[in-house]
Amino acid sequence: MMRWFESLDRVWRMGVVILAVLVLASVVVALLRSAKPDKDYTELSARVRSWWFMAALFFGAIVVHRRISYVFFAAVSFWAMKEYVTLLKTRPADHKTLVLTFLSIPVQYLWVDIEWYGMFVIFIPVYMFIMLPLRLLFSKETSGFVASASQIQWGLMSFVFGLSHMAYLLTFEHVGASDTNGCMMILFLVFVVEMSDVLQYVWGKTLGRHKIMATVSPNKTWEGFLGGIASATLLSLSIRFLTPFSVLECLGVAFLVCLAGFGGGAVMSAVKRDFGVKDFGGIIPGHGGMLDRVDSLCYAAPVFFHYVRNFYIP
Repeated sequence: MMRWFESLDRVWRMGVVILAVLVLASVVVALLRSAKPDKDYTELSARVRSWWFMAALFFGAIVVHRRISYVFFAAVSFWAMKEYVTLLKTRPADHKTLVLTFLSIPVQYLWVDIEWYGMFVIFIPVYMFIMLPLRLLFSKETSGFVASASQIQWGLMSFVFGLSHMAYLLTFEHVGASDTNGCMMILFLVFVVEMSDVLQYVWGKTLGRHKIMATVSPNKTWEGFLGGIASATLLSLSIRFLTPFSVLECLGVAFLVCLAGFGGGAVMSAVKRDFGVKDFGGIIPGHGGMLDRVDSLCYAAPVFFHYVRNFYIP
């Protein structure tokens, strides 16, 4: 088992970085309200307030104990899957299959807890892929069968399998030859990806002119995309102390996960367009639903995980 209080000095330095970013964001919002009282900054203010709560919750769940972290990530997967399923046009014949789907979430995180990598990496892509259509057969309803099977499996892959890679990162007691551990790596991943999302939003709001995908997400612009990813990539150097990466590798890895995160966000934007909704939910003021907040991580987490595992874990 990982000794969670090893190298806590670096973890707390990360906490100071997060605190500094949140304080700076709050000050900027206050200055904007004072300088331009005629403009509406309600959404921006709500986002910043929510970030205080989300950062505290996430940091606490990651640092305190590994099993608490597993429960936290399982709950995030459950809620994200719930928001997705709520928007699906399901048939009565799908209901028992959906029960099986949600029961698979604790099973997936069980493989993480016992560190059974072989089962972790094939349970949803292989076994659930086989079991879900078989369970649908018992409904004896063939109309809509393919749509139901594919929609449910895609959700499991994205919101459970994809996000569970963050939990498995926490099993890494040593990353490379350094005393870096999985806790530090996940803090690096989440900070870079979420800062990329935030900075894309900021750059897009301030300088955005040219639409990058007008039919999918009208608010995404080339200025926001380039500015946000470049800024987050450079900002990753401020927390390189959490990783075993060199300066150039840190920039390369940060750029890679920012691109993957953008892809995840863009795909989820297309999903929302298809469903005809602005947000997946309303649980987080200013941010929409849980899925609106972790959409980038659904794609970035597996990419980052397999990079670390392939190059740094014996």
